[in-house]
Amino acid sequence: MKAVELSKAYDPKSFEDRIYQAWMEMGMFKPVAGQQTPFTVVMPPPNVTGILHMGHALNNSLQDILTRYYRMTGRPTLWVPGTDHAGIATQHVVERQLAKEGLRRQDLGRDRFLERTWQVKEKHHGIIKQQLQKIGCSCDWEHERFTMDEGLSQAVRECFVTLYERGLIYKGEYLVNYCPKCGTALADDEVEYQPVNAFLYDVRYPFSDGSGFITVATTRPETMFGDVAVAVNPEDERYTHLVGKLLDLPLTDRKIPIIADSFVDKVFGTGMVKITPAHDPNDWLCGKRHNLEKVNVLNPDGTLNENCPYKYRNINANEARSLVVEDLKAQGFLVKETAHDHDVGHCYRCSTVIEPYLSNQWFVSMKGMADKALQAWKDEKIVFYPKRWENTYSHWLENIHDWCISRQLWWGHRIPVWECQECHEVIAARQDPTECPKCHSIRLVQETDVLDTWFSSWLWPFSTLGWPQKTDDLATYFPTTTLVTAYDIIFFWVSRMIMASLELMGDVPFRDIYITGLVRDKQGRKMSKSLGNGIDPLEVVDQYGADAMKFTLCYMATQGQDILIDMDSFKLGSRFANKVWNAARFLLMNLEGVALVDVSSVQLSTMDNWIYHQLNEAARKVQVALESYKFSDGAQAVYDFFWNDFCDWYVESAKRGLYSEDAEVKQRQVALLLDLLAESMRLMHPFASFISEEIYQKLPNVEDRLINSTYPSYSADRVHGEDAMKVARLQEAVTSLRALRSDLGIAVDRKIRVVVKCDPSFFAASFFEEQKSLMAGFVGASSLEVDAQADTDKAFPVAGTGYEMFVFVREAIDVEKEVAKLSADIEKNRRSLEAVLAKLSNEKFISNAKPEAIEKEQGKKAEFEEKMEKGEKHLALLKTFL
Repeated sequence: MKAVELSKAYDPKSFEDRIYQAWMEMGMFKPVAGQQTPFTVVMPPPNVTGILHMGHALNNSLQDILTRYYRMTGRPTLWVPGTDHAGIATQHVVERQLAKEGLRRQDLGRDRFLERTWQVKEKHHGIIKQQLQKIGCSCDWEHERFTMDEGLSQAVRECFVTLYERGLIYKGEYLVNYCPKCGTALADDEVEYQPVNAFLYDVRYPFSDGSGFITVATTRPETMFGDVAVAVNPEDERYTHLVGKLLDLPLTDRKIPIIADSFVDKVFGTGMVKITPAHDPNDWLCGKRHNLEKVNVLNPDGTLNENCPYKYRNINANEARSLVVEDLKAQGFLVKETAHDHDVGHCYRCSTVIEPYLSNQWFVSMKGMADKALQAWKDEKIVFYPKRWENTYSHWLENIHDWCISRQLWWGHRIPVWECQECHEVIAARQDPTECPKCHSIRLVQETDVLDTWFSSWLWPFSTLGWPQKTDDLATYFPTTTLVTAYDIIFFWVSRMIMASLELMGDVPFRDIYITGLVRDKQGRKMSKSLGNGIDPLEVVDQYGADAMKFTLCYMATQGQDILIDMDSFKLGSRFANKVWNAARFLLMNLEGVALVDVSSVQLSTMDNWIYHQLNEAARKVQVALESYKFSDGAQAVYDFFWNDFCDWYVESAKRGLYSEDAEVKQRQVALLLDLLAESMRLMHPFASFISEEIYQKLPNVEDRLINSTYPSYSADRVHGEDAMKVARLQEAVTSLRALRSDLGIAVDRKIRVVVKCDPSFFAASFFEEQKSLMAGFVGASSLEVDAQADTDKAFPVAGTGYEMFVFVREAIDVEKEVAKLSADIEKNRRSLEAVLAKLSNEKFISNAKPEAIEKEQGKKAEFEEKMEKGEKHLALLKTFL
């Protein structure tokens, strides 16, 4: 064989793009038919207007690990990629672009606006796809889908019409969550509640007969123009005699009654509540119970409308509030205003305060589907990892509301409903109708609203496979196997997918649901643009490589916990990749002139059996870890095997054979090292895909690509328990001797003399004798004897399991000199500590110093205390040699 050149320095930029392109050209990401059960995972589709953030990097890295692992185990494996049209977010992007040109979408009209939006979609989609490929996602791009492509649009129509025909979709006038900035209704779970600093206003409402007034408390006086009553609790003895009396509504010429309703809290505010059915959910229900009028005072843009006095019209609600309060004060209606902090709903997309808004909207009846989804969980047809998220899932389903699915947007799936302008027949159709089925008029007008983005996403696990058509993909790959997603969309997406799948497919969409933690900064804060603490995955790839990013994220992805990182965190993965590169380079440099022999013909030694045993154990640990979604455990198993077992122990022990003048000995060792390196790359591939493939292609003992090779599997034939125990005892001995050197401060260049005495029954005695030169090299020994009869009176004993070691410490160091030096160091640290303690006990310093100065002194205190503790322990040990 010839020596194989690997560049001296690990440089992922030199091969990552090249390898990915080769995988693509060779069709390596396509599922290969087989007899095993397929493994299928659908990518949570990122918004088409966004760019990847670290949450996407984590989510897709974990999916890639699963995909590569199951592909290598021989299962037909399909990872479906795609993007979401993101109705509100995408429309915002385009409208912001238009605003810079001095235009509104209405200036373009619906068709031209949608043309512009498709152009934005294409641009951003290309960026997202390039980013996913850059980080190494091995998804099958031939299966890529978009929530508004032709097939998925057909699926959305089929779903809508089917549910409409089953009586599960209806239209009605309801109070909905409305975002004035986005100009659309939102579902309940798209509202995020945030604390706000506000005021509670006590307002006088005069009796119409002039006999006095009552006082009403409200946080939103600008909505009083929609008041149709004032309610009191029927059990509130203060007010029962007032029920039925009329009040003059301040700042208007309207009169409203006092009514009794048990929903009123007697102890909140004045115990009297103004009823505004068109602008408050509780008032809406109260209004229905009492058959009250519904007066809407808002325009769709959040300004006050024609149902308000003229001076307040077309003013946004916040500004109107100030004007109303001024007028209430001026006319003697305002009793007082009190600071009152409370939670207020905000739009999950733009953070604008949500307005309860009365309008006609389309809804999905959810209760029946929710019951089926709950039963599927109880029957263990779906399993959450970690299990604690099952509580979130079940609680939401048990308290579910009907889903408002209509959005007042132009970008999205237009609701497939038409109304006949002649007979007013309502038509829900899978294909655009040309005439009314009832009166045959051709005057049909389609609903202008579009469907909520999540209405297409809840079909994702089966619409991406061809539903409603009966495709081969659907028959082969549905139900999918695993969903990997973040916990913040359990409501939006996970639960709804399960409901839609059970309703339309008669089965759950996936069995396993792995909920990732969030990626946060080192201070535990969620990464965001506003905080400026986000990390761009492409910057990580540029600086450290895709493997370093994926390995680091996986290594830190402890099940159920958030990941706290900064840019330096990715040095972990980079250091590991460098270790892998250097180990492979070392071996490949030593192939010159060595004949390649079949490793199966090699007789294995104890050390050889041990390393294959450790590889076997690592493969078992990875299998257990990935099948239980404990990604960190899997990465740890790979790291420990390659860095510790293979590099630090086995390669060191193999150097004697590798450098041997005996050709057969060298051939034997090279064969083993090449075989172990190849298997190590297979073991590592899901976690560090590019570097493992690059090295694998350089090995003379393998063929084909690593990506489609067979993953190492646990085998009883590779269990070598006794040999593993022998090496474990050797490692224990080496570790104990290294610890002693460290405790005594014996410099690296100082050699120690060691004698090992084994018990008569010690099973590894002959192995210790065989490996004594290896042990000596590991611990920096000038001499290491395995001799039960040696004179050890002047040596320091170190206990072991079945053996005892004796170290001739005084031959390595001048104990008296070291004791004197260490005593001086301890005294110096004691004086420094006393000075710091004096400073920290000085009240003047504590009261005047800046917090960072106090923190600095406390850091010094901890440092000196630690130095003294270590020094005194070290000194006590040294004194035993005096």
